[in-house]
Amino acid sequence: MNINRRDAIQRLSILMGGMISAPAMAGLNGQKSHATFVQFSAAQESLVAEIADTIIPTTDTPGAKAAGVEKFILRVVQDCYPEASQKAFAEGLAKLDSDCQARFGKGFIEASSTQRKEALTTCMLESDATRKSKKGQPTFFFMIKELTTTGYFTSEIGATKALEYLPIPGKFDGCMPLSPSQKTWAL
Repeated sequence: MNINRRDAIQRLSILMGGMISAPAMAGLNGQKSHATFVQFSAAQESLVAEIADTIIPTTDTPGAKAAGVEKFILRVVQDCYPEASQKAFAEGLAKLDSDCQARFGKGFIEASSTQRKEALTTCMLESDATRKSKKGQPTFFFMIKELTTTGYFTSEIGATKALEYLPIPGKFDGCMPLSPSQKTWAL
């Protein structure tokens, strides 16, 4: 069978257009190209907000809760994480809250800031021990810490208040002296 270049390009365009347009149309219609295995309640969203705010608290700059990081965290977990990681995250939330309840007689949200830090430190140490035994599967503490910092420093508050931000940067100077009070640059 003889085929000229024009026909080959036309057939290839139709083939590629069909492959590209299906996910694009699904996204435009608000559909996901994968399944969400875990649904989070409003109480769990509040718990994530308090955990994130304990990791990046309000100081002279707004904290993670002010940046709305909890919405980012839950969206990424539901939309980007595979089933095993979604379930591990949900189980980690429940375990942290129940451990806090058992240790201090109150859930994480009701706990004092000192108790919250203590609960997260314990969670971190347990996660470190678990990570060594389960290769490949990220632990809850690693996930929540990574998502909190990523969500915060890519938010408007994190990029403009916590970091040095120039909307239109000048020339690059690799040997520029920095003052001790200089903030890290936002990307």
